[in-house]
Amino acid sequence: MENINYPLYLVTDSSGKTDEEFLTVIEESLKGGVSVVQVREKELELIPFYERAKAVKELTDKYEVPLIINDRISVCIGLGADGAHIGQNDLDGEIARDILGPDRILGISASTVDEAIKAERDGADYIGCGAVFPTSTKDDADSVTIEEFKKIKESVNIPVLAIGGISEENVCELASTDADGICVVSAIMNSKDPKESSEILLKEFKNLSKYTKK
Repeated sequence: MENINYPLYLVTDSSGKTDEEFLTVIEESLKGGVSVVQVREKELELIPFYERAKAVKELTDKYEVPLIINDRISVCIGLGADGAHIGQNDLDGEIARDILGPDRILGISASTVDEAIKAERDGADYIGCGAVFPTSTKDDADSVTIEEFKKIKESVNIPVLAIGGISEENVCELASTDADGICVVSAIMNSKDPKESSEILLKEFKNLSKYTKK
């Protein structure tokens, strides 16, 4: 899928929040400039997950922002979401693309050059690459150094997004990576002011070398 911008990509985490608090964070982040929202919520069973994703879709539709569903492709299709994201231990990328069809977004996690190349070959529209910094929200996340990230970025022709432990304080360390976007969880979901945090993260990302040299 073309013409999708990924500068500030929010991955949801409703831990410790009521439904109202969760949705408020999402809406405030959208007001602050979040460009894509992925509903992750791996702890939820299928029906609660579907209901939560449906509520998020009302917000993403309101702000005309793409909605991505983590792993559960059936929910993606059932909701009419814009796309799905899968990890290396989820459904094979080629099969996921066949199920989704050509018009929905497919994101695939990759932490090595080989995984990234396969993801592109399988039909991924973008790659989520990390963890670039230590993270507490994904226990099984592989670590990816800045140098490894740059090699992955150079190995494919689709957008590569940095993920893992990204915050207002460390986003500047990604300046040399040429990343196409940043995926954020805690820095927005646990912020006291999600709108302001989103604005700051987006501004910091756009100040990286990729943008300043244009």
